[in-house]
Amino acid sequence: MRAERVDILDATPKKKRPERPIIGINRIQIPGLDAIAPTASAPEAPIPSETAVTLPSVSTIPSIPHDGTPLSSTPTEAPTNITELSGATFDGKHLTLKLGAVITVKDFATLVSLKPFQVIKDLMDIGIFANLNQNIELDAIKKVAEKHGFHAEREKKDKEKGVRPPEPKKAEDPPPPIPTAPEAPKESTLTSRPPIVTIMGHVDHGKTSLLDAIRNARVAAGESGGITQHIGAYSVQHKDSSGKIHNLTFLDTPGHAAFTAMRARGANVTDIVVLVVAANDGLMPQTIEAINHAKAAGVEIIVAINKIDLSAANPDRVKQQLQEHGLTPEDWGGTTICCPVSATKKTGIDHLLEMIELQAEMLELKADTKASMRGIVIEAQVEQGRGPTATIIVREGTLKPGKTFICGNYNGKVKQLVNDHGKPVKSATPGQPVKVVGLGGLPSAGDELVVMKDDKAARELSEERLEKLRKGKLVAPSRKRTTLENLFAQVAEDEKPALRIVLKCDVHGSLEALIASLADLPQQKVSLDILHSAVGPVTESDVVLADASDAIIIGFGVKVENTAAAAAKRDSIQIKLYSIIYELMDQVEEAMSGLLAPENRETVIGHAEVRQVFDLTKGTVAGCYVAEGRILRSARARVLRGTQPMYDGAITTLRRFQDEVKEVRNGLECGIKLGDFDEYEPGDIIECYTLEKVQQKLV
Repeated sequence: MRAERVDILDATPKKKRPERPIIGINRIQIPGLDAIAPTASAPEAPIPSETAVTLPSVSTIPSIPHDGTPLSSTPTEAPTNITELSGATFDGKHLTLKLGAVITVKDFATLVSLKPFQVIKDLMDIGIFANLNQNIELDAIKKVAEKHGFHAEREKKDKEKGVRPPEPKKAEDPPPPIPTAPEAPKESTLTSRPPIVTIMGHVDHGKTSLLDAIRNARVAAGESGGITQHIGAYSVQHKDSSGKIHNLTFLDTPGHAAFTAMRARGANVTDIVVLVVAANDGLMPQTIEAINHAKAAGVEIIVAINKIDLSAANPDRVKQQLQEHGLTPEDWGGTTICCPVSATKKTGIDHLLEMIELQAEMLELKADTKASMRGIVIEAQVEQGRGPTATIIVREGTLKPGKTFICGNYNGKVKQLVNDHGKPVKSATPGQPVKVVGLGGLPSAGDELVVMKDDKAARELSEERLEKLRKGKLVAPSRKRTTLENLFAQVAEDEKPALRIVLKCDVHGSLEALIASLADLPQQKVSLDILHSAVGPVTESDVVLADASDAIIIGFGVKVENTAAAAAKRDSIQIKLYSIIYELMDQVEEAMSGLLAPENRETVIGHAEVRQVFDLTKGTVAGCYVAEGRILRSARARVLRGTQPMYDGAITTLRRFQDEVKEVRNGLECGIKLGDFDEYEPGDIIECYTLEKVQQKLV
């Protein structure tokens, strides 16, 4: 019986085996057999089966190169599957990959369809040992990519991309010319927003007490030492005399000298500054500084003359001082509104609020609630159970839970919005202060929060900013070469004692102020090294760092975790907690002074003139006349011949006539022997002095 012959080219296989990729050209589709070989049947050959199979001749199949070049001898276009899967572009010669600054081994292997071990092997060939999830720099990736027929390039991004999403353009509108500045929103989309009012002034002039009277809350009672040490944002509703309700946003800034940066930040985000001046004190240094900040920011200033209920109050003196600094009161013919108030008696509060509302109406404050959301970070902190949080003021747009954003160097997603009363809200409109929960890291105060289109755009922008920050930190400072002039200064610097501290604070603004204040301490004799500074409670890792570096831990307005307290007790690490800034500064300065060794201070107590020299069996003795002060047996003395010191040492013998005495006073004669010195001459001066140890000061 003759076997039935079946042509394999016409047969339809039941199951198609996947093609095994070839390294370097794995994305190139191999054409089918009907495209590269004729369908003519091959000569019959006997096979030990009931079915004969006809195969094309091996010589008819073209060879496939292994260097990643296309099959055609005149390449004009790239294989479609490569450009679609990897995003590569083909220029007729190379397959170009657009990559970021870094890429992991796994992601690159997936991108070019290589086995990860093959990429690791190629990296080892060029001297880089990496694991599967390690980031590889673009320079190394270029070498591996060229080995497999690809050309890698850095993806160029628009610098403004992600900072503020562009507004969608209508199809019927003609393309506008390239603007040099952001276009102002249309008048129809603008709505009135509450004014942002910043309370500024000197420490202990009643700023927080005045805000308490406005809010009917007891904020000052919760402040350590009765002074504000971080920025607080509050929303207030006020009903005027006509019954209309006005919304006001208040910022309370610290008045202590250490918080200059926080006062400047409060002036930059505000519309109106309420300058609080105590009627009994007048203008003080931080008051003048607040005036300068407000003028630099170009905002309106309303002066609240507080504490007018005191017997020592003198509002006219305050107005005179204001005029000297360019703020002429209205009742003196100027334009500056002055409101006499008493925060404790709650007098003049309504008049102050009406003046603020009148000033806000004149400013015509408006914002677009439908624009892309932007906000300014007022304060940032790490809260237990919530992680990094930030208090922001919305500048434009509307912020809602679930929105993806970029804030400083970190991306995040709004998990919850909390108002100034601690209650969750569903949205935040322009001019409203709100606490944002859901940040990926702790931003800096003053950073801008911008809502992004999607998670990918926010994550890429965050990675790019963090990579730039990391590279900036890795730049090694230039090494100062040793010269003959600075050699001794370097030796003295190495021998200088150092106080090492680990600093933890409750909010980012306090951390900035403390670092700046500690840096201003005199460090000519003792250096102050801040090994680590962060926001949040004292953790066990802080204790480990302090133990390894022989440092102390200083906490400002924070708590200590239980594990950290146990570790500190076990390792004898000192943790000092403070709630008032000037107490912290005084303690650190005292600790730095304690590191200095006491110095010997010389006090001259008398002079004796050598009248005659006696050579005795026990040695040479100088017969002296005490011309000034007194000579003590327990003191030290030096022999002066003219201006040249001849000997310096202890007094071994002090006699008056034949008796040993402890002291010889002015106008008396005595015999003096100093150690083993015996070269006295008439006319020499013996100067007697004492040494006392005195604690050194930093300056």
